[in-house]
Amino acid sequence: MNKQTEEFMPKLALPPKGWAEVGKPHPHESALLHVTGEATYTDDIVELQGTLHAALGLSQKAHAKIRNIDLSKVKASPGVVAVFTAADIPGENQCGAIIKDDPVLADGLVQYVGQPVFIVVADSHDNARRGARQAVIDYEELEPILNPRAAHAAKSYVLPPMHLTRGAPAEALARAPHKLKGQFDVGGQEQFYLEGQISYAIPKEGRGMHVYCSTQHPSEMQHHIAHVLHVASHDVLVECRRMGGGFGGKESQSALWACAAAVAAVRLRRPIKLRADRDDDMMVTGKRHCFAYDYEIGYDDNGRITAAKIDMVSRAGFSADLSGPVATRAVCHFDNAYYLSDVEIHAMCGKTNTQSNTAFRGFGGPQGAIAIEYIIDEIARNLGRDALEVRRANFYGSSDAEGPDARNVTHYGQKVEDNVIHALVDELERTSGYQEKRKAIAAFNAANTVLKKGLALTPVKFGISFNVPHLNQAGSLVHVYTDGSVLVNHGGTEMGQGLNTKVAQVVANALGLPLERVRCTATDTSKVANTSATAASTGSDLNGKAAQDAALQIRARLAEVAAKHFGVEAAEVRFADGLAIAGEQSIAFADLAMQAYLQRVQLWSDGFYSTPKVHWNSKTMNGHPFFYYAYGAAVAEVVIDTLTGEWKLLQADLLYDAGESLNPAIDVGQVEGGFIQGMGWLTTEELWWNKDGKLMTHAPSTYKIPAISDCPAQLRTALFRNSNVSDTIHRSKATGEPPLLLPFSVFLAIRDAVSAVGGHRVNPPLRAPATSEAILDAVDAVRAATVTQ
Repeated sequence: MNKQTEEFMPKLALPPKGWAEVGKPHPHESALLHVTGEATYTDDIVELQGTLHAALGLSQKAHAKIRNIDLSKVKASPGVVAVFTAADIPGENQCGAIIKDDPVLADGLVQYVGQPVFIVVADSHDNARRGARQAVIDYEELEPILNPRAAHAAKSYVLPPMHLTRGAPAEALARAPHKLKGQFDVGGQEQFYLEGQISYAIPKEGRGMHVYCSTQHPSEMQHHIAHVLHVASHDVLVECRRMGGGFGGKESQSALWACAAAVAAVRLRRPIKLRADRDDDMMVTGKRHCFAYDYEIGYDDNGRITAAKIDMVSRAGFSADLSGPVATRAVCHFDNAYYLSDVEIHAMCGKTNTQSNTAFRGFGGPQGAIAIEYIIDEIARNLGRDALEVRRANFYGSSDAEGPDARNVTHYGQKVEDNVIHALVDELERTSGYQEKRKAIAAFNAANTVLKKGLALTPVKFGISFNVPHLNQAGSLVHVYTDGSVLVNHGGTEMGQGLNTKVAQVVANALGLPLERVRCTATDTSKVANTSATAASTGSDLNGKAAQDAALQIRARLAEVAAKHFGVEAAEVRFADGLAIAGEQSIAFADLAMQAYLQRVQLWSDGFYSTPKVHWNSKTMNGHPFFYYAYGAAVAEVVIDTLTGEWKLLQADLLYDAGESLNPAIDVGQVEGGFIQGMGWLTTEELWWNKDGKLMTHAPSTYKIPAISDCPAQLRTALFRNSNVSDTIHRSKATGEPPLLLPFSVFLAIRDAVSAVGGHRVNPPLRAPATSEAILDAVDAVRAATVTQ
């Protein structure tokens, strides 16, 4: 740049040295669109001329052979255009996530009430649904298995049982000063995403198929559709701009809807929309796995666990789906935040004639960890100690400790390298006034016979990564335009959790741009191929790193152009606040982009990331499955009515380790949302099947998710000051799944309140969810046991 040119250029104010776009509490990138109703979901896409609507005809029996199907009334129903059965599927009649045991349409055998048997296509959504009710099916009924304990008794499993042993648990149990033996049951949970399952399939030229799908896993949908249609993956394009919630329910189970829509579309050569009514959605799709536990525990006078043996049986449903990985994660999270020297775990995936259960936020981690928390709660009561004291006695040791007494290696062989649970719990105990609350509650309970208060502080240690190592990879595309604006595409999917906002912040930060100059586009299998599901709390970790990789490649090219412009070395150029800067010189990013284009410098790049260090041996149940751990803790104070079983959460204090948060506003929202959702799982959200195997809680009228009135008047949330020891994106930590474990504190506070009925001398047999009925049952049991003492 010559001196004369420099004199006429306006002087641009230079940003401060510490400028950054990450770490700021930016609002969600679609927040305005959400609140104004402008955000486009799959059902909002303008329908093409000739679009038809589909509905599924469902089984009315839990377990039966199909003798005959009479579809004549369906075909004669007003508006019905066509009806398709398994025989009409061009390729494989399969949409199983891992094992081919999950047909798109039942063929000769139905295995649960609600299993799809045929597809009805009509001129409207309502006509398709009405038509689907007209089928006459002749069944030969078979004996169903309806719960996990019955499946275990019958040795009915969808997969072989899993076993993990460390140390000598039998010998350690035999010599333990104290022993505990018991059972516990925790229910499942409906994902209850606001936007139900939906796919819109549009036939394209040749064998092409474009499917708009509300899914967490576009690549898996692409593969399933290709197999069902008997075409290549390159013939299928799956696109998802956003979901109205997913929570794991759209990881594998969106495949059924996508495949059914695609089959109808290819048969009729017409666009087909398949949108599930809420009742049908809940009747067809899988939920969080309920678990049944049988345990034996040995412990010492301080409450430290010296031996643990546990059998876990999950309700897998009729097919494997993701039950294997869910069980694996439950096994890996049985320890939660506690060191287990001698442990034996057996995990069984019970085959039942119910919906095939699937992923749900936490993916088995909550079911594994709730068991040890329930056990520690029992140990504390048996010893007459505060449960917090017993928890501390069992915490993992210092990450820096070495030798046989280090207590910092998990039961599956991974060293805990970043243990902050001691400091985090200490901070929460202080800031929540835990000890003062404990005294005040004791005084309240002594003065009240009907109302009883309870208190609990529970910790969380949660492993972050896919247990299946090859899934820990991601790709991205970043485009810089000549006006300086940036477009990003990555393999993750936006379901309201703020992934696109965080990825855009990462790219903006890398290129030194204000966030408004960066936009993320719809996830599209024709842009980034072979992606992993947006799941396992890895969305920002994987896609953020991949997008950063692409952006940094572009920045390096632009730095060379800027260096030439300034007459300096490329290493002297920095990017911040929309400028490229070298010393006191600067140029607007948009002007630099144009200069780069004129010099024929590439202004787009792909990026890739694969998580290091992770490995897992599924046969030995040993390895290093997690890149790092996220930590947290919560204190909950509740009050129960011992006459009605009603309860209320009075106050909750949450402290969560988000590392160097990419976006504190979004992370706090994720923590609070996860807490309330997990509270629903453990208190109000009861799934109930009748004796014939029909799910009776299949609508908001019978299935109760938490409402605003269930939130405490005081919900205090803070992020723990910490920097991830692992090289994650800007040293942040995941906030998707771990917060769902924080409301263990609510469940155990309710148990503490029930325990107060008997003066804390009896362990209440409280099941989860702790509905009013469950609370009353536990109160009655405590009273009965107190009388006999």
